Amino acid sequence: MFIKPALNSGSPYPATTSPEAIGAVVEILKEKGARRVIVGDMCGIEHVKLSQQGLSGSSRSLMEASGMARAAEAAGAELHFFEEAGWPAFYEDFPAAGSHWKQGLMMPSILKEVDHVILMPRCARHVLAGSTLGLKAAVGYWRTDTRLEYHRDAATFQEKTAEGNTVNTLLKKQRLVLSAADKILTTYGPDKGFMFQPEIGVVMASESVVAHDMVSLAWLLENRLSVPSSEKEGFKDPYGSQWMVSAGNHWVVSKLGGLGPALDSERLTRNDINTIWDDRVLNRAYQVFGNMPAVILEPANDVLPQALKKRLAECTTPPA
Repeated sequence: MFIKPALNSGSPYPATTSPEAIGAVVEILKEKGARRVIVGDMCGIEHVKLSQQGLSGSSRSLMEASGMARAAEAAGAELHFFEEAGWPAFYEDFPAAGSHWKQGLMMPSILKEVDHVILMPRCARHVLAGSTLGLKAAVGYWRTDTRLEYHRDAATFQEKTAEGNTVNTLLKKQRLVLSAADKILTTYGPDKGFMFQPEIGVVMASESVVAHDMVSLAWLLENRLSVPSSEKEGFKDPYGSQWMVSAGNHWVVSKLGGLGPALDSERLTRNDINTIWDDRVLNRAYQVFGNMPAVILEPANDVLPQALKKRLAECTTPPA
């Protein structure tokens, strides 16, 4: 069993996946008879860079800083970090037909050793993508050259986010997508921003990454309504500025591939998201996964207020 968290940095939850949630899921899997549970990821280019020439940074040290490593190991899991196995320890996997990807995606070889994958993202804002939920979390699998194509060919950045989740490995092995969201990173992101803690937190779980993200995005938008307007202005929430989004993506491309690719990279256009129906990632996901899932909210207990359940249901029901 492989658990893929969102370890984009060493920052604490909700900038990364909840350690408490990681520990709880590992414990449940062990109780259910899982002999081997692996928790692993590879951090973002700001912190870790793997190339054919070598490696800088350490996802292991960042998972330790986030608190996830201790929680995972205490519950009986082992840790795995893709960059530690080196550049050759990836294989090419291919997204659905009609994809905007020019090459296959380079996925970590550890996925060939497991039968089941659980994705454990978080609910957060993202300075370049607008939000970072389940579909966006797949980036952590990808080798540096795949991440370079993703950011360099930025005109279809959102579409490639969805398409990257249709590689054969994930279609065959991903069983569950689960997010703890009692804390939400409501601005900036992915590593810092305004952390909002609602009176009632939620844990979202679905076999469908698309259905999960429909609810998770609705939850992010719901909680952004409670954030002071002063926290959603200028550099505190720069996704609102097209110039900042475009410049930020060029910077990422330069980190991934150098000055040449940065100069040749396409413009990343921000996607204004006022409702989940505005999201280009989800709209592409409905196409490449074959349909728009019907979201049926089934509370696991009686803690979820009916009014909140009703609002989330309304937000995830297609407009007439």
